[in-house]
Amino acid sequence: MNPLVAPEAGQGRAPHGAGTALSVNVNRVALLRNTRPLAIPSVVHIATLALEAGADGITVHPRPDERHIRAQDVRDLDALLKDWPQAEFNIEGNPFHNLMPLVRDCRPQQCTLVPDEASQATSDHGWDLRADAHRLRPLIAELKALGVRVSLFMDPSPEAMAAARDLGADRVELYTESYARAHGTPAQGESLAIFAAAARAAWAVGLQVNAGHDLNRANLGDFLRAVPGVGEVSIGHALIADAIELGIAETVREYQRIIRRAHADGVAEA
Repeated sequence: MNPLVAPEAGQGRAPHGAGTALSVNVNRVALLRNTRPLAIPSVVHIATLALEAGADGITVHPRPDERHIRAQDVRDLDALLKDWPQAEFNIEGNPFHNLMPLVRDCRPQQCTLVPDEASQATSDHGWDLRADAHRLRPLIAELKALGVRVSLFMDPSPEAMAAARDLGADRVELYTESYARAHGTPAQGESLAIFAAAARAAWAVGLQVNAGHDLNRANLGDFLRAVPGVGEVSIGHALIADAIELGIAETVREYQRIIRRAHADGVAEA
């Protein structure tokens, strides 16, 4: 372990894989850097600061036009994470675009398959496995043969979880934008019930559960208290926005405090 690592490192995860890991998505750092012909801010440096402050992993989502994360960033972060064996590298994206060559080169701990179109500003839906299963199946098999854990980006549909498992996925990442929009409104309870049902359905068929998209300091704790067994959250836009105010290190520590408080309060049973 890096001697500079903060005491908070890994504390989002309880022993034996329980708890919730925090993976920091650094796409927005790359987006800011790409607005000028300079290497400022450095994606690798910000990732290092996040890891030193206690992040459990780093997430990137490269897209074909390299509008934020570039192929070289993925390789540079892969090299960085070789020095952080306790941390996880999660490469996410559409496997029918530019994702697979990078995953074959880097062999990250996790690959999250996302059905976004090249023109989309951000991901906005999960996989329709009725339409896409036949294309996904051989790619999932290849990823697992490479030793890469596979997570499928999914809407919170309990009935789809068995199909995800049948394809060979190890995890699902529940797409949480609908919850984020409902948070703080009368619809919050109903939204959480939908996500809790999806998580229970995933666990029932042997899938582990991740979550991500528009989670932030205000809504993360409520989500973790209500949705059982969330093993990992991937947070980018809100976390990097918070870092403008708080700094990246304090922001990571604050998200880890939120995670620990949620688990100390008690989470729903799977």
